Amino acid sequence: MPRVAVGLQYQGGAYAGWQHQPSSPSVQGCLEAALGKIADAPVSLTCAGRTDAGVHARGQVAHFDTRAVRTLRAWLLGANSELPPDISLSWVRPVPEHFHARYSAEARTYRYLVLNRRARSALFARRATWVHRPLDAAAMAQAAGMLHGEHDFSAFRAAECQAKSPIRRLERLTVERRGDWLIIEATANAFLHHMVRNIAGLLIEVGKGDAPPQWAAQVLSGRDRRCSAPTAPAAGLYLWSVRYPEAFALPPPPDGPDLR
Repeated sequence: MPRVAVGLQYQGGAYAGWQHQPSSPSVQGCLEAALGKIADAPVSLTCAGRTDAGVHARGQVAHFDTRAVRTLRAWLLGANSELPPDISLSWVRPVPEHFHARYSAEARTYRYLVLNRRARSALFARRATWVHRPLDAAAMAQAAGMLHGEHDFSAFRAAECQAKSPIRRLERLTVERRGDWLIIEATANAFLHHMVRNIAGLLIEVGKGDAPPQWAAQVLSGRDRRCSAPTAPAAGLYLWSVRYPEAFALPPPPDGPDLR
């Protein structure tokens, strides 16, 4: 059966996450309903990363199989006409049958956005985390450097995480200040449940001066979630992009105004 890949963006504030929920709206449910109308048949989606409630995506990727014959333009414009304003398809591409949105991915990149100023923002109330205390970006970057590489990330793993192994390879973790904004960006082969938000929570504690940068290494080696910082709020987290082998020739996420 032919396979189709889609790129999509969404604001997660109104949804219980990507995955179907019995009594709450989900991104998956909305998108399957929209594509199902265009296909005139049920559609089942598999995504690159199952985002949690309140988490956003700039570069989510998913695939579905269908016997419906539609132009790429029909899939794109038709589905977007059926979707709510806070979910949109960015592109649609045919892919080979061995493509898998989750298992074919080489790496995923998440961004965590922190607004660091005394006054909160109404515009970003559900799209960023606000910290009014001054944050030391240099100290946060020093702490981030201690988490690079392949490690047991049990200390940054949610209790309900179902991954078989806590070992992950964090190939990039950076902290950058742009005016009132702090951008935490993490790239890894895969992430544990709440891993990025737990890392962000630790880095924010370091930035506030409540812990030294070396605390990151201590928490990592201790492998005990109870000894780390609180989980950072979902509102600041974005699935920023997913990297696939070049052979699939998938488009990158679309550019836009840099508000961060």
